Amino acid sequence: MEAIRYIVDTLLWLLTLAFLLRFLFQLVRADFRDPMADAVVRVTNWLILPLRRVLPPMGKVDTATVVAVLAVAAVRTAALFLLTGMSFADPLSFVRIMLVELIDLTLRVYLFALLLYWLTSFVTPGGYAPGVRLLSQLCEPILKPVRRVIPRIGQLDLSVLWVSILIGALLILLR
Repeated sequence: MEAIRYIVDTLLWLLTLAFLLRFLFQLVRADFRDPMADAVVRVTNWLILPLRRVLPPMGKVDTATVVAVLAVAAVRTAALFLLTGMSFADPLSFVRIMLVELIDLTLRVYLFALLLYWLTSFVTPGGYAPGVRLLSQLCEPILKPVRRVIPRIGQLDLSVLWVSILIGALLILLR
């Protein structure tokens, strides 16, 4: 039973990750011609495109993507409830668990993206590699406000360190 729970959880986690990445890429206006972003779009189109026919965007927010992220997260949470034998008696706790898991996943995505962004700054500074521009588009909106407060020390940019520490603290508070 543990193996089945692991497989189901992993597959639904990956699906939730794909939809969340699509939402985050849309939020930061990422370039969807990037091979990584294109793969995320292709994996998530099966649900987003039908939802777009029904749900129009609200301003700059694609409501179809938001609903898809919430729906897939709800399916994952429901599957975990069923596989662990938890009851659905309290819908409020179900929604709370689902939202906490989504926030946790979002924070972990940014923590991992910041680490990759920092590492690629050493490997390909100013160069082009698939995914590096996408990382920049995802991380820079978070790093710019921190850079205004904490300037560079010579050539050393500590904004990634400070944002990573903040995300780590948020993850601890979330649990």
